[in-house]
Amino acid sequence: MPEITGASEMTDMADGGRSSAITAAGRYVINAVVSRFTVQAFASGVLSAFGHNPMIAIRDISGEARFNPEAVEQSSLHLIVKASSLTVTDNISDKDRRDIEKDMREKVLEVDKYPEILFEVPGVIVKAKSDAGYDVALKGSLMLHGVIRTQAVPARITLTGDMLRAFGDFSLRQSEYDIKPPSAIGGGLKVKDEVKFTFDIVARKQS
Repeated sequence: MPEITGASEMTDMADGGRSSAITAAGRYVINAVVSRFTVQAFASGVLSAFGHNPMIAIRDISGEARFNPEAVEQSSLHLIVKASSLTVTDNISDKDRRDIEKDMREKVLEVDKYPEILFEVPGVIVKAKSDAGYDVALKGSLMLHGVIRTQAVPARITLTGDMLRAFGDFSLRQSEYDIKPPSAIGGGLKVKDEVKFTFDIVARKQS
């Protein structure tokens, strides 16, 4: 699988597939303050009943979308996540939180080698639409842990004034991105390969 380390290569890949209609679409910049993006991991192993399922918040997200309500299928998304910004939100001791976050950054995500997580969507598939919004599939290239794979993400899109919102959830397997799920307590308590992402991304239109 090809591996890259920066955002420019991903942007170049997506730009080649954009039509002239994208240029005419409204440009919406992601507002990280009001957006929410979380990861839910699940414990497994013989001691899983004594463990917990870590909830992780993604704090540093940025990027932009191009959206035209008259040509929704030609919309696009460029999303950047700083891997070091993932933090545990569970009600656990400070020591446990520090230990989990240290392992996540150094051993799982290897943020020094792979500082960014990128998602490039050159177009969307519209499943249904109504006055309330659009049900779509965001099918794009996800770069995680230096590995690029096609990832389909179901989402609900709404447009209110100059605010664009996309929300939904999806799952992926860490092993597909060469990530080894962490284990503790001699391997008796492990984290399952599959993790669940939940997102509510808000972006504001730029003049």
